[in-house]
Amino acid sequence: MRRHISISDVLELGVAERIEFVEDVWDTISQVPESVDLTDDHKRILDERIEAYHKNPNLGSPWSEVKARIRSSK
Repeated sequence: MRRHISISDVLELGVAERIEFVEDVWDTISQVPESVDLTDDHKRILDERIEAYHKNPNLGSPWSEVKARIRSSK
């Protein structure tokens, strides 16, 4: 059974809960990547970021650290 979730339902959640909700939604989308349209501009940006990563893979932070910073900044 599908339950309708409104934006007001989401806004009743705390920030950390909303982040987790968005992560859960994204996980369901990422399971079917072929259904997501990728524009030429988005593909170019992703290619540039992948190239930058390959040039310097130690630059930046792992997702676990980024997520921890986001969650601790509330």
